[in-house]
Amino acid sequence: QVQLVESGGGLVQAGGSLRLSCAASGRTFSSYAMGWFRQAPGKEREFVAAISWSGIDTYYADSVKGRFTISRDNAKNTVYLQMNSLKPKDTAIYYCASTGSTNSGTFLYYDPNYRYWGQGTQVTVSS
Repeated sequence: QVQLVESGGGLVQAGGSLRLSCAASGRTFSSYAMGWFRQAPGKEREFVAAISWSGIDTYYADSVKGRFTISRDNAKNTVYLQMNSLKPKDTAIYYCASTGSTNSGTFLYYDPNYRYWGQGTQVTVSS
């Protein structure tokens, strides 16, 4: 069992930055690929970024490529999402998720492939 707790959300002006953190319980954290998804009001949840269990491979949605960076610290059981150059359209609830597996590649783009989810953290970008 893996429990995930996100933090770091908040209100920021357009062009600003935030760093989200996701703290995981469970000693097998380092074995699992991790991802970030987001859901804006009235919209479906969408993929944002993912990282392989080793941290070597990262994946991004086109909408955030070049602005967001995903990383992980397996010693701290934590995954991060550094968000720069934020835009109002980035406003959403951001969810951290764990696949519960070592799968990588396009597998990580799809939320049904994630077994564990956090409760989400709100990010609001004002214009």
